[in-house]
Amino acid sequence: MEQFERIRRDQREEGLSVRALARRHGVHRRTVRAALAAALPTSRVMGVRPAPVTGAWRPLIRSWLVEDRTAPRKQRHTARRIWQRLLEEHGADLAESTVREVVRELRAEIGGGISSVMIVACHAPGEEAEVDFGEATVILAGEPTKVHLFHLRLSASGKAITLAFLAPDQTAFLEGHAIAFERLGGVPGRIRYDNLTSAVKKVLVGRDRTETDRFTALRSHFGFDAFFCIPGQSGAHEKGGVEGEVGRFRRRHLVPVPKVAGMAALDALLAAADRRDDARRIEGRRETVGQAFAAERPSLRALPPESFGTAVVLRAKVDTKARICVRQRWYSVPAHLAGRELSVGLGARHVEVHHDGRLVARHERSPQKGTSTLLLDHYLEVLVRKPGALPSSLTLAQARASGAFTAAHERFWARARRKEGDAAGTRALIEVLLLHRSLPFIAVHAALDAVERIRSADPALVAIEARRIADGRGQTAVTPDRTDRAGWTRPVPVLASYDALLRTGTDR
Repeated sequence: MEQFERIRRDQREEGLSVRALARRHGVHRRTVRAALAAALPTSRVMGVRPAPVTGAWRPLIRSWLVEDRTAPRKQRHTARRIWQRLLEEHGADLAESTVREVVRELRAEIGGGISSVMIVACHAPGEEAEVDFGEATVILAGEPTKVHLFHLRLSASGKAITLAFLAPDQTAFLEGHAIAFERLGGVPGRIRYDNLTSAVKKVLVGRDRTETDRFTALRSHFGFDAFFCIPGQSGAHEKGGVEGEVGRFRRRHLVPVPKVAGMAALDALLAAADRRDDARRIEGRRETVGQAFAAERPSLRALPPESFGTAVVLRAKVDTKARICVRQRWYSVPAHLAGRELSVGLGARHVEVHHDGRLVARHERSPQKGTSTLLLDHYLEVLVRKPGALPSSLTLAQARASGAFTAAHERFWARARRKEGDAAGTRALIEVLLLHRSLPFIAVHAALDAVERIRSADPALVAIEARRIADGRGQTAVTPDRTDRAGWTRPVPVLASYDALLRTGTDR
């Protein structure tokens, strides 16, 4: 266009001939005449070039590719098979590379066109949501661990709930729905899914599916409908909102790789990330996700009054080490239940053990097979009879690692063993540990600090102090020990209460 402008200007100002203009600008005389005739260059129309070699075979190749659309996926024509058939059945003289190029062009034509055009969606508030699983790696208790992220995203507002599970099984699938609905404060009218086995038992013709019994029970309980996408990559766009949410959330909130002490800490981290996302704006929208969700929330269906049981009920027998085995993982129960068969509720995050309808143990689900999860409290009655087993026990090591067995416990134990000996000192410690069953942990821990100031190793004194603190009466005003003539060590008597009585008498 700039060249046309220069040619027209030179002719207008200097009156040069066509030959002179062509010589000055280094172009053909046809270009000069075109520039003088019109200010804008005319677009060139490219003619359709004939394909003398492949043109005769294109209709046949197209027919084979069209027939493939109804054939089994693993029995469709490849470019090589088409080339082989052309040579063997029709005597064509074509190179394989030439056939590959023709197949590529025809597949693009057959797969494209109006059938591949996508319609822009518009979702009414509370109408629909999408669900999907994703994967991520976290440092869980010091070990790199792969976790599975459950995402439920409301289509209208873009509000998403993210939860982490150790396995993407049906229990996690069901529990993810129950927790997500509770956090949202309601239930969407319809949810879009892949054809995942937690929900679909069999894929039928079209959109019809045979659902699993537990998924049907979940839908019936919460009152929502299910929409299943087309199987494979061709149906991924049908729930594109949550597909993009999985990757965005992982890049935004899980980089760098987070380090957490346990699944509870990871769940808190993900919940905080969801709250931060309320302040973000989806492209093309004026309001934030949180503002859009506030407007959408009244349109969600109400939660049912009763909860939905997501745990799988199993039976397990307690071994001689007071453990049950669930999915190749060991969990402790109270020692007096050894040899009994108990009912186990296996949830996605916790394992609950019941005996005669009463909850007797609850553990966080272990991420690794072959591990033992033990509670020190379950073995105290045995350790009273076998105090020498405590120092080298796995349950003590796990109690230390979890923080249940604190430095205050350690100091009391060491002091008791110095004064009473190993066996009697350990039994004194066990008496203190038994107090945790009936008194708050903070009260017992404060009582241990109180008796340490008077260098006492008496569990009865710990019990008195702990009850006093638990009742809200504060700690006893203890002072350092004194030793009498007989060699007995005892605390100095506290006379504050008597002084208060004397003051009361004086007031009278």
